[in-house]
Amino acid sequence: MSDDLRNGGPDCEGAVAGVRLTDPGWLVNADPGRVLAALDGAAGREEMLASAVYQASAHLHRDTGTGVRRQLLALDAARYGDRGLSACLAAVGVEGEPDAAWSVEWATGSQVEPRLRNVLTDHDDWITEAVATGVMEGRPIAVTGAENGEVRVWDLTTCEQVGEPLTGHTGSVKAVATAVVEGRPVAVTGSDDATVRVWDLTTRKQIGEPLTGHTHPVLAVTTAVVEGRSVAVTGGWDGTVRVWDLTTGQSVGDFPTGEGVFAVATTVVGGRSVAVTGGDDVLVRVWDLATCEEVGEPLTGHNHQVGWIVPTVVEGRAHVVTGSMDGTVRVWDLITREQVGEALKDESDHMVVVGIVSVDGRALVLTGGMSPMVRVWDLASRRQIDRLAIEHFPRVSAMATTVVRGRPHAITVDFTGTVRVWDLSSDRQLGAPVVGHTDKVYAMATTVLDGRAVVVTGDGDKTVRVWGVDTGRQFGEPLTGHTGPVWAVATTVIDGRPVAITSSGKERIEIRVWDLATGREVGEPIINRTDPTPAVPSSEDWPWPEFNELPNWITNMRAVAAVIIDDRPHIVTGGDDATVRVWDLTTREQVGDVLTGHTGRVWSVATAVVDGQPVAATGSDDATVRLWDLTTGRPVGQPLTGHTGSVDSVATAVVGGRPVAVTGGSDGTVRVWDLTTREQVGEALTGHAHPVKSVATAVVDGRPIAITGSGATNVDVDTVGAVRLWDLADMEQIVPNVVVPPGIKAVDMTSDGRLAVAFGHEIAVLARR
Repeated sequence: MSDDLRNGGPDCEGAVAGVRLTDPGWLVNADPGRVLAALDGAAGREEMLASAVYQASAHLHRDTGTGVRRQLLALDAARYGDRGLSACLAAVGVEGEPDAAWSVEWATGSQVEPRLRNVLTDHDDWITEAVATGVMEGRPIAVTGAENGEVRVWDLTTCEQVGEPLTGHTGSVKAVATAVVEGRPVAVTGSDDATVRVWDLTTRKQIGEPLTGHTHPVLAVTTAVVEGRSVAVTGGWDGTVRVWDLTTGQSVGDFPTGEGVFAVATTVVGGRSVAVTGGDDVLVRVWDLATCEEVGEPLTGHNHQVGWIVPTVVEGRAHVVTGSMDGTVRVWDLITREQVGEALKDESDHMVVVGIVSVDGRALVLTGGMSPMVRVWDLASRRQIDRLAIEHFPRVSAMATTVVRGRPHAITVDFTGTVRVWDLSSDRQLGAPVVGHTDKVYAMATTVLDGRAVVVTGDGDKTVRVWGVDTGRQFGEPLTGHTGPVWAVATTVIDGRPVAITSSGKERIEIRVWDLATGREVGEPIINRTDPTPAVPSSEDWPWPEFNELPNWITNMRAVAAVIIDDRPHIVTGGDDATVRVWDLTTREQVGDVLTGHTGRVWSVATAVVDGQPVAATGSDDATVRLWDLTTGRPVGQPLTGHTGSVDSVATAVVGGRPVAVTGGSDGTVRVWDLTTREQVGEALTGHAHPVKSVATAVVDGRPIAITGSGATNVDVDTVGAVRLWDLADMEQIVPNVVVPPGIKAVDMTSDGRLAVAFGHEIAVLARR
């Protein structure tokens, strides 16, 4: 891409003439199957960047309309740091569609990853710890199992599902392995229904009857060749490991371990085929598959369940790599029966899924767990050398590795039913993405700082960040101090200076005030107090089980809003304890009694002035909106009802001289309420297909508008998020949808009319074209 295009210049066609992969019009309008097939031939930096941009959200836009694809490609180009390519994609004409209404000014790229080759999302239910790779008709495949008992086969060359799902299990599929039996590729699956089933992957039929013998769920499956026979080795909750002849379907042996078996792997040690097992007893055991007897003493070191075992060869010697719920990975030499080196550990992971692959002649260990990434470790040096960003849903539940077209690949799955395919040798130095938050962005607000519009964000990485809307650059270093996820952000002006108020809560509850000009905290934080004495000591190590026994314990503060009461700055907060609280920012004390009435979590708070009095409007899990007089601390009238699910978002505005509240709910509707009469204004605004997670209001061209963002649930990750704008005077949508990847948590409009959206780990700012 030329420098002109990187700077947003207009010469889109001239820079890409005659080159399909860098032709924005072809990327937007061509059949997605043709484009995806062509991406493997990408050569050179420009084509590889275009390929990475296209694949970033291909699982979202390949089956959508062309207009949606145009928006997502423009956004992903900005996430990769190429604003010029983004502008060119937004300018592409689409038959039957109006010109794009918005262009992407900038976006963070914390979660873009050029090594992500594709995302497979056809499972209708969560995928469990079940994935394996194999070869069918000369092509690499992956086999996955799901909670609903289905087994699916994927062609890793085309990243498409092969045929219909394999069905027969009556319980969740917990384990998958592949083998070749009498020249036929087969899959072996274990399930909650306590059976093992063998599937012919060519005919797509089950071979014989289910293999029975386990008395509890089958949690682990692997295959091997023992004395010329193809066998499956299975382990389960019943504490036994069983060996099955895959030709005859008969059990050929079993051995008890005494505790539930979560992992089984096979390898060859000293010419003998062995099984290596791990489970509830935190031990790693080795068994001779010919005699079904344990070999030597168990390997000790883990202090929690051993759930993943992968065999490997180091300097010609048989080793295994084990992952445990204790958050560590350990490498064991099966000849010396000793641990090799120190354990690999990351404090953010409470579980470790393990895979091994060779890249450029170097053995790499891949680990995944609760954090939103796959970590890459050099097996020889035991050092973390890289990571792969997992978007939207953090928990990796299974992993496998294989080779596709001569290149090492990893296949990861998570509990959303999403399978990700990674090319581990792809160039990761494409574009110049802005990396921001390292966890989900939960809250966002806009304000003006030194005459410039800024966005303030808070997220699960416990930081608050300030972004220049013009440049997309962070102002200074992240604001740190919170000891838990930052759930809510509000902005206001105190003593003529713009400030941000942020609330967090996990191990303890905190409200902090930040001077946005200096980047410093103003005064002491409010830490879980309802009187001058904190109910919880300031140490973040205070034990969790004792929290709820404390007299003034407040659970997660999900919402915060600023307000002026008696000429003094105050804030209003709501949280998981179903209460609303008012705090004086000058004294840092709670004002009055706790406001009670909601029967579910308070997700959202907004403030307004009604008949000259400051009021708060709050939305809750109990499907109601409540109004509170902030001077008297009393409820105003009866709850506002109409939503059929939780009220997830609230904002206020003035329409026709009258104060209103705009609410969004899990029922997908947007409702407008007259705060003077406490009646709903007109009919509910409909069009969102998913819960409305965020509402903001603004004035554009003299007219009050609402901005609403909706997104799919974690399980439904193959659906895009949608941002809609509504004219509150005539109660109609005023522009086409803005679409982004799923996970919308916050929307807002800056003082200069630009649209800010927080989704997943990312922030994007868009401007009218």
